[in-house]
This record gives sequence, C-alpha cells and structure tokens, in this order.
Amino acid sequence: MNRLPLFFLAFTLSFSTTMTAGSVLPEAARSPVPPPPLEANAWLLIDHETGTILAEHNVDERVEPASLTKMMTTFVVLERIRDGALRIEDEALVSDKAWKTGGSKMFIEVNKRVSIEDLLKGVIIQSGNDASIALAEHVAGSETGFATMMNEAAHRLGMTNSHFTNSTGLPDEEQYSTAKDLTLLSSALIREFPDHYSWHAIKEFTYSGIKQPNRNLLLWRDRTVDGIKTGYTQAAGYCLIASAKRGEMRLIATVLGAGSIRARTSQVQSLLAFGFAAYELPELFAAEEVIEHAELFFAEQETVAVGFAEGLTLLVPKGQTSKLTKQLTLRAPLKAPLVRGAPIGTMTLSLKGEVLGKYPVVALSNIKSGGWWNWIVDTIRLWFY
Repeated sequence: MNRLPLFFLAFTLSFSTTMTAGSVLPEAARSPVPPPPLEANAWLLIDHETGTILAEHNVDERVEPASLTKMMTTFVVLERIRDGALRIEDEALVSDKAWKTGGSKMFIEVNKRVSIEDLLKGVIIQSGNDASIALAEHVAGSETGFATMMNEAAHRLGMTNSHFTNSTGLPDEEQYSTAKDLTLLSSALIREFPDHYSWHAIKEFTYSGIKQPNRNLLLWRDRTVDGIKTGYTQAAGYCLIASAKRGEMRLIATVLGAGSIRARTSQVQSLLAFGFAAYELPELFAAEEVIEHAELFFAEQETVAVGFAEGLTLLVPKGQTSKLTKQLTLRAPLKAPLVRGAPIGTMTLSLKGEVLGKYPVVALSNIKSGGWWNWIVDTIRLWFY
C-alpha cells in the first residue's frame, strides 16, 4: 500500500532519508491509553506506515546491537540480489573462519558450498554466526570489506548513530547502534524486501539434518506477528524487535536490554498490544476517489475532478476517526491546462479544534486548454468571479 501518511506525533521517521525530531505531540492526537511501563534499557514502538512513534525510551542511547546486527547483514545481501550482483541460487564456499566462529550456528561445514538462500535462512531463522560470515565473505571477499558495505547502507538509511565492524553482532567496542536506528532498519527491511521479509515468520529451519527453532517466541504466541529478530550478549542484554500487522496497520516494537528471554518477549508483546488498542489507521480517502468537482476556466469542460492520487491514511487515537473535521481549500481560479497529478489545493485535517496536518490535493485528469470561444466566455466569467 503506497499512500500519503499523516505525520503528527512528537517524533517522525523518514525512511527514505533520516529519522528526525518533529513538533510537540498535539493534545488532540494523544490516546488516553497510556504506554505500558517496561523494565529495559531502551524501547520504541512505531507505526510502520507513517513512521509515527507511539512510545519511546532512550531511543538514541548507543548500545551493543548483538545479533540484531544480522538484520543489516540480511539487508546488504538482499540489496545485492535486488541489484543483480548476486543470485539467490548462487553458492558460497565456507571458510575456516566461518566454520570456527562460536556462538549461535547454522552448522555449515568448512570447504563445502552452501546456497545463498540457505545461508540467508540460517541467518534469519537460526541466527547463525557462521552463516553471517560466509555471506559476508562471499559478497565482499572479507568480513571487513562487508562491514564497509554495512556502514554505507546505514548511511543511506539515515542510521546516523550506528557503526558496524562485523556481520554477526559478536562483541566489539567499535560496533554500536540505537533503538531508533535498529527500528529504522527493521522498517526498511519490511518495506524494501517484502518477499524475503516473509522468511522472518518461519518458525524453524532444518539444515544438514539439524532442526533449529526461530528464537522469536512471539511467532508462537501471536499469529499477527511475522518477524523480526532477537539478540543477546552479556553487555547488550536480551533484545527483540518484532512486527505485527492487523488489518492495514503494521506496528514495529523494539526492546533492548531486557533481563531475560521471557522479559523481552512479554515487553514487546505489551508494546504491540498497547499500540493496537490505542491507535488506528483508517483510510480517509481512496486513491483516485473524487472529493469534489472544482470550477475550471479556459477549458472545454467546466469542472475538474479533485482527489488524492495515492489515497490518504491517518493515524489517530482509536475511536476518534468520526470526530475528524476536513476542510478542502482549492487554488482559485483554476485555469486550463492542467496536468494529471498537479497540486491544486489542500485538505486540512483537524481533531478537537487542533490542526493535525495539511495535505495537497491534485487534479485527477489531464485538462487541455479550450478554444477561442472558451477563452472569450471565461474571460467574461472571470470579471464576475
């Protein structure tokens, strides 16, 4: 779904560039439902469609990303596949370094060839450190070279407070990120690679006769959860980023530095429950829906259809959609010619007397200039306009 969203909360995410701070949260936009109290180092809950932050704590604090790092490893590999530099059916040769790496493993064997697809599933589902290094070495020749690619991707995504030195998330003083940056990365994975993102919902994966479960326990608890990644080191604590979609609304919840597997799972579950209970994302206008027929001059036709080319959705406190007020203001007088999609006015959306946003409406068709008779008649019309 590609629609024009409304950004109105205290912070906003711009997934094509950077995550930036916005205006103070308007009182009218606040849900009366309070966010849950959590015991973790940092947490963040966003609406994926609009990037709106619904709950947050210490989102800019630098932390060790642990195996959440593997989301960036996955992102870089999927970029290479999308760009045609790598094929999913290609095979990577397992090095001695990849084979010997400790921690969570896919259990690939040294000097054996493994498909990129199997390695990706080993990273996404099994959190294999060996699979991560095998991918990094195949894509960039070395893990150091791959880390450079990871940092370049982080820069493109606007992850301004992150730095990567390895593909696994194993401890390194120079490797760090934040709840904000990691959530930004999660949303980018969902948005840019929807087909491969679905692999994050796979509950178990078997390779070489060894079956391992996905460590995201919410995949078993909540059928609306379809990802995304767990992480743990002694310094990072227990971490989990999960995403769930109910209807047209998708939320992403991040918890870093929880005290246990159980704690990170229940806290992320609480954040998701809060978000879906407190807010909704209704479609106010469909794509190409005619809002009004605006008066037109110097054309063979007297009006032009006005609307949103890509539709309009709005994140509001649950139960408040019917209380929104909408005011359409058109540029006047409208004169031909007009190009389909050209802005010709604004729609102002308000709640409880507060303006939540103003969004451009467009002409829904191409309008050519009329003939000499239209010019004469409309010149006279404009005298009385």
